[in-house]
Amino acid sequence: MSDIIQLLPDNIANQIAAGEVVQRPASVVKELMENAIDAGATDIKLIVKDSGKSLIQVVDNGKGMSFTDARMAFERHATSKIRKAEDLFAIKTMGFRGEAMASIAAVGQVEMKTRRSEDELGVMLQIEASELKKQEPVATPEGTSTCVKNLFYNIPARRNFLKSNSVEMRHIVDEFQRVALANSEISMSLYQNDMEVYKLSVGKLSKRVVGIFGKKYKDQMAACEEETDLLRVYGYVGKPEFAKKTRGEQFFFVNNRFIKSNYLNHAVMTAFEGLLQDTTYPFYTLFIEIDPKHIDINVHPTKTEIKFDDERAVYAIIKAAVRQAIGMHNIAPAIDFSQDVNFRSFMPEPKVSQAVSNKQDRDYAQFRTFEKKADASQWEKLYEGLRQDISKEERENEQMDIHPEAQQTITLGSSINAQEQPKPESSKSYFQIHGQYLATQVKSGLMMVDQQAAHERILFEKFQLQLTQRSGASQQSLFPQTVVLNPADFALIQDIKGELKAIGFDFSDFGSTTVVINGVPADLKTGNEKEIFEGFLEQFKHNQSELNITNDENIARAIAKRSALKSGSMLTQEEMSSLIDQLFACKNPNYAPDGRKTTFILELDKIDRFFN
Repeated sequence: MSDIIQLLPDNIANQIAAGEVVQRPASVVKELMENAIDAGATDIKLIVKDSGKSLIQVVDNGKGMSFTDARMAFERHATSKIRKAEDLFAIKTMGFRGEAMASIAAVGQVEMKTRRSEDELGVMLQIEASELKKQEPVATPEGTSTCVKNLFYNIPARRNFLKSNSVEMRHIVDEFQRVALANSEISMSLYQNDMEVYKLSVGKLSKRVVGIFGKKYKDQMAACEEETDLLRVYGYVGKPEFAKKTRGEQFFFVNNRFIKSNYLNHAVMTAFEGLLQDTTYPFYTLFIEIDPKHIDINVHPTKTEIKFDDERAVYAIIKAAVRQAIGMHNIAPAIDFSQDVNFRSFMPEPKVSQAVSNKQDRDYAQFRTFEKKADASQWEKLYEGLRQDISKEERENEQMDIHPEAQQTITLGSSINAQEQPKPESSKSYFQIHGQYLATQVKSGLMMVDQQAAHERILFEKFQLQLTQRSGASQQSLFPQTVVLNPADFALIQDIKGELKAIGFDFSDFGSTTVVINGVPADLKTGNEKEIFEGFLEQFKHNQSELNITNDENIARAIAKRSALKSGSMLTQEEMSSLIDQLFACKNPNYAPDGRKTTFILELDKIDRFFN
């Protein structure tokens, strides 16, 4: 019997390796930009077309490469940074010129032009599917220009798994923002389909933050800085009143390398405890400088996850630094901090021995509990602002009027299948409970309707139909409103302009990153066009990062979520009747788009048990 084990050809081995490194166009952007930084570039230009599927080009003015180095850069396991195994634990640079290039060249058509300052001519390489097609001298500016065309052209299955252009572009913008924030001393620009998205000049970190996220961030940031024997942390945290309902603008960098860490995020959120509204998230951009021997960056191929040898100490220092930043900028009421023993203990000297308090164990346990729940969807609470409107006496009266056992029974929910819930008769009267729920009598007992969830379902199905038929009507505004966006959001709006106009948004460009809202969908109220538009955009980006849905469904969900009736909205009998009728005319009346129940039946036999 012949042998069956054999070595894989290099091109197949490279394609397999590429699966770890090159997951989407944004992966290529990250590697090429980090290579440019390691080459000492002071100006980096990123050009993408078709959201990176057709073209990704990075042009830098770095030190360039020789003929031999340029060719070696595309060989597997070729690097200029490592000579012995111990070097793996002392890496301070970003990408390796060569670590990922072999993988990129295995799944795309690559053209590189590079020249050193001491050379009269540079070199041009063309590689397709790991095969060298051309290598010749060429006249080119000092530095390196790398083009990657038709990513995954030779692996159609991988290309088919790429998301829509707007989703892939969002990932590219995310990578660009991370690299740009970590290197404010380098000028950077981003062009999408020949349109300038970002043009960032050299400046301080605060200038870079404003350049990326917009001028409105000037008044939102509080400086954060702390230095201990173990590490130094610095950067900016956002003031609580500017916190958003969606995650996103939260960044950690360790030795200038972007990382993802639920553990450190929990430290920041704990520092903000008591200052944020429910389900809102603050902005932060925090940099950690630490000796490389205390961390392991090779946990994941993309190096976005790292390990600390003393993670509890790092947790405590981050938490202390953010608390101090909040206190120093008078963001939190002084009375809160005067009673906080832990906060005062961090103030005198930022030493590790002080930072690591006995409270670590409780914080660590809290984090582990938090981490287990992190994957669960956290939808907007339906009772926002309501409880504050009810006086103490009213709450006490409610508790006296309702038997304790009844309260306990109601929370158990109905055993009736949601699909079998009866539709109320149109002649029935309705009453409202605290501006949140509608109630009416049905044959089996009492039916309650969550008015916000019901309205979301109604709007969602309307907008879905309008997007399918491109039939949305627009309600013109008496006073058009301008919305100033950051460059990334402006580019995103341009990508989905056709869909937005199909459901009734009427807007036009006004300047480089500004739009004028002239009208909104006919089902929405006018007068708060700017709030509706900004809320929709925030929700759309959140859905884009959390859900695997089409653009059309995302738009319908986002606008329905942000424009539906809110808890506390008082309705007339006619409005309640209309809402119920429209709900039961929907294809799926029992659930909101996010899966929340719209109706609940309290059966007659359960009501009987309350009194017997």
